[in-house]
Amino acid sequence: MKRFWKSGDPFIWLTGGALALSLLMVAGLVLLVLLNGLGFFWPSPIVRLILSDGKELLGQVTQREAIPQPDASPGTAPRYRIQVKVGNRDLYGADFVWVEEATIARRDFPAEAVLIERREWGNLYGFIKEVRDNERAVTAGPEAAWTTLQGLLPNATSTFQEIRQIEKKEIGAINYAQEKIRLKLKKLQLSGQEGGSETARLDKEMEGWAAKYREQEARLATVRHHSQQTLIVSVIGDKETELPLQQIVRIIRPNSMGVWSKSGVYLSRLWEFISGDPRESNTEGGVFPAIFGTVMMVMIMSLLVAPLGVLAAFYLREYAKQGVLVSTVRIAVNNLAGVPSIVFGVFGLGFFIYLVGGSIDRLFYPEALPTPTFGTGGILWASLTLALLTVPVVIVATEEGLAAIPPGMREASLALGATKFETTWRVVLPTVMPSVLTGLILAMARAAGEVAPLMITGVVKLAPSLPIDGVWPFVHLERKFMHLGFHIYDVGFQSPNVDAARPMVYTTVLLLLLVVLILNLATILIRNRLRKKYASSAF
Repeated sequence: MKRFWKSGDPFIWLTGGALALSLLMVAGLVLLVLLNGLGFFWPSPIVRLILSDGKELLGQVTQREAIPQPDASPGTAPRYRIQVKVGNRDLYGADFVWVEEATIARRDFPAEAVLIERREWGNLYGFIKEVRDNERAVTAGPEAAWTTLQGLLPNATSTFQEIRQIEKKEIGAINYAQEKIRLKLKKLQLSGQEGGSETARLDKEMEGWAAKYREQEARLATVRHHSQQTLIVSVIGDKETELPLQQIVRIIRPNSMGVWSKSGVYLSRLWEFISGDPRESNTEGGVFPAIFGTVMMVMIMSLLVAPLGVLAAFYLREYAKQGVLVSTVRIAVNNLAGVPSIVFGVFGLGFFIYLVGGSIDRLFYPEALPTPTFGTGGILWASLTLALLTVPVVIVATEEGLAAIPPGMREASLALGATKFETTWRVVLPTVMPSVLTGLILAMARAAGEVAPLMITGVVKLAPSLPIDGVWPFVHLERKFMHLGFHIYDVGFQSPNVDAARPMVYTTVLLLLLVVLILNLATILIRNRLRKKYASSAF
């Protein structure tokens, strides 16, 4: 026994067991996220509940749990309750209700019950009564109206997209151009050139944009006038509601659908989640702006942190005279990795935004002041802050790689007549690239998951525009952006409708894990190719 303890085997088993436990915990967490995230898009049946007091409910069961009975005597039968998503928030005031199973007198699944996903006010549950066009009934009855609706909905969706196109793209571009002209006029005024030929040219250009604005306004009014079709839906409680067809995202009858039809709805919802814009305070719709912002921020951060970290590591290992000063710097770099991320956020706010961004505004955008251009949070400042946050990881990984290169490689290169720079550029740098990419993988994973520093350097709950669009200069680094990590925090802890937001938290977590995995896999593939190319390396 004494020999067993002295052999060191217990520590091997202990560390191996700790590793296995950690992997099991991670696998369990991923499995929990997968089950709750992927199941959210499946259209569950609509149930009608008749309670013992005569009250009637219509909706989808979202969860079931035991009712706590702390004062119950031993042997008491457990009691359960179910949560029903009844929707119709504009009519009932709440999306969800809890019902004790013992109070349910009858439950059935009416085939004609419909679930309508609306662009506002969440889901609507009820029964189709009729379809109207300009206050005139087109068809009445559940089946006839359902058939008519299938032909009208695509046109209504196209009309809604056309209205969004006019409002967001056409009128948005006109407003942007007018704002640019207004700033140019103000700049001329500040420089004392008001009233010249340039001012007259800008005034004429402004009139041209104003005429285009009036054209788009008239076009918008025409499109809206020709789209007056509505749907009358009867809901529980002997109520009716009239819904414009443009407000319908999707309408389904889950109780009369087969597996293939539900699979189609599942894929449609999944695609909408990935490619669509958020709705209803981020609790519905898609997260594409957050995906775009996260990936773009990580890419900008990578472009900034890689050269900065590699140059610092090369100087410390290859060029600096090893001594007390370099050792102190190396210790400081290592300690920098332990600084709380919110401290980096405060530094980014003070240095990048207030000092650097404010100076840029005063030098290059005085006409826009007091409204800041770069002197406020944006994706550039958030990326720079995260680059500072993660640069110690790249420095340490690169230094470890440099230390592992056999000295003979450098000496052989120098012996062949190469200079110090040529040896570094052609021999050392390619050999150490796998280590650089290893550090970059760790940096990207950390940057994608950080939230605290972003909250004060540029991330927002809902960004009106993406950092890249079709307006010159196409890339707008000063714009605020959305981020998957902040989206999880906002939906999970700041949403006024917690029950509706819970599934969105799981799906967004799943998506964030997937984005990090894809980015890391891409880097790992590059690293493996470099390893094969420089197989003589010691890595």
